[in-house]
Amino acid sequence: MIKKLGCAAALATTMFAVAPASAGKLQLGTLDCTIDGGTAYIVASNKGVSCVFRPHHHGPSEVYTGVISKIGLDVGQTHQGQLVWAVLAATRDRDGGDLAGSYYGLNAEASVVTGGGANLLVGGLDSAFMLEPLSVQAQTGVNLAVAVTSLQLIHSFK
Repeated sequence: MIKKLGCAAALATTMFAVAPASAGKLQLGTLDCTIDGGTAYIVASNKGVSCVFRPHHHGPSEVYTGVISKIGLDVGQTHQGQLVWAVLAATRDRDGGDLAGSYYGLNAEASVVTGGGANLLVGGLDSAFMLEPLSVQAQTGVNLAVAVTSLQLIHSFK
């Protein structure tokens, strides 16, 4: 019960912090990512990601691969997870592959068997994009993380 309450508090705090940051941004589409499972070793973790960007307006889906890294308190073992972000920007002007690049933000996450986390990230080409969580990751395992998170995305030409 206490673990669920702690996770809910961390998620609520992150979501309230997101609202002002995303004000005035246009939603371009969604970025649906599968995050590899793995073991975290207290100070840092790196997990592979495979993502598909689905634009709300015209244009084909885009495939990205990369790595999500956490530096800070990150302890435990998790299995594969899923995370869907809203892709926000100040303008709709963008080219295919523009989401590629480095994203940074804060992370609050807890998993005990099945759990969730929240991640708000800013980056991409000229730091023009914001990734706001729509669907909190569903992952299984035992893990606790409070960390600075980075996401490196590489455009795949599949």
